[in-house]
Amino acid sequence: MGRTFVISDIHGEITAFNQLLTEINYEPGTDQLILLGDYVDRGEDSNAVLDKVMELRELGAIVLKGNHEDMMIKALTSEEERLWRHWVDRNGGSETLRSYGFREEEYTVSPDLPFERPQLSSEALEKHLEFICSLDIYKEQNDFIFVHAGVHPETPIHETEERDFLWIRDPFHNGYCGEKKVVFGHTPTKYLYKEDTNHSIFFGDNNIIGIDGGAVYGGQLNCLELPGLHPHSVKIKPESSSE
Repeated sequence: MGRTFVISDIHGEITAFNQLLTEINYEPGTDQLILLGDYVDRGEDSNAVLDKVMELRELGAIVLKGNHEDMMIKALTSEEERLWRHWVDRNGGSETLRSYGFREEEYTVSPDLPFERPQLSSEALEKHLEFICSLDIYKEQNDFIFVHAGVHPETPIHETEERDFLWIRDPFHNGYCGEKKVVFGHTPTKYLYKEDTNHSIFFGDNNIIGIDGGAVYGGQLNCLELPGLHPHSVKIKPESSSE
C-alpha cells in the first residue's frame, strides 16, 4: 500500500471533490482513501457525490458515515415530523432532495396539517439509502482513529455510543488525551482555530487532527495525506457555496 488520503465533509460539492482527487493523483489499488462522512446536504449535487463515493468504495476506499447521512436516513425512514423538519428545513435536506430531481412541492409539508412523511420515489435515492445503512462508524488502525466527529474522551471506543462518533464536539476537542491520533471532520476548522478565515487542517496539541475546511460554506475541501501528515486542499469559489 502506498499513500493514505483522508477527506471529510464533501456536502454535495462534487466539482471540488473530483478536482481534489485529481490533484492528489489518487490511484486506487495503490493508495488507500478514507472518507469520513457528510457526503450530502447543502451543496450542489449530493446525488452525484454519493454515486462517486459508492464507486470509490468498490475500488477499495474506506467509507464512514457522518451525522448528515444519519439525519437523512432517519428523516426518510421514520414517521416523525421532528426528524423530517430537522433534516429538510434546517440541515440542507432540501438541497439533497432537489439533487434527485424532486420539486419543492413534493417534499414540503404544511405546518397546518397533521404530519405525513412525503412519499418520494427514486431508484437512485433507494440505492443510496441502502448504501448509507451499510457504512461503518469509525476505523481504527495502529496509530490512528478515523471518525466523523470524534470520540468520547472518557469512554472506551468499543463502548462509545454512535451519537458521539457522529456529533461530539467540545468534550472531544478539549478533553481527548489518547495515544492514537484521531482524524475527524464535522467541525469546520475555522472554529478550532477561532479564526474565521483559516480553513486549513487543524493539528491539535492533544493528538486530534480536524480536516473539515467548511467547503460548503465557501471555505476549502481538505485532504490529509498519511503517513507524512501532508495537507492538500481545493478552494471553493464563493458562488458554489451554500449558506
